[in-house]
Amino acid sequence: MIRRVTTPGLFPPPTYSHASVVEAGTKLAFLAGAVPLDERGDIVGPGDPARQAEQVIANLREQLHSVGSDLRHVVATDVYVVSSEPATLSEVWEVVEASELSKGPHSSTLLGVSCLGYTGQLVEITATAVVPEREDGDR
Repeated sequence: MIRRVTTPGLFPPPTYSHASVVEAGTKLAFLAGAVPLDERGDIVGPGDPARQAEQVIANLREQLHSVGSDLRHVVATDVYVVSSEPATLSEVWEVVEASELSKGPHSSTLLGVSCLGYTGQLVEITATAVVPEREDGDR
């Protein structure tokens, strides 16, 4: 259902693939950006990008579950981090690598940005995922 491609002739990516190919007719979910808010709408981990990344992954997991998918079926992400420092981006990427997102490995872009939508928000992840067929064959 998902074919992950590391392109010969390009530098091998550390824990992601250059491309993910999904067969036509497969159900896809396009997820809004997962943010580091708790169930009350409060920022989790103020000032702590790694803690916020953990909450973002947890929220992304919930978004995926609600549509019948999971982190292993993610084919592409964009990871946004409020920082211009590569070390901070790397800190967030380590959280992504430690999650089930790296089991794919999915195609991903890591970006340093100047701000995100919520006051105090440091991390956001958008995702596209395959919604696997259920055991009974329904989609």
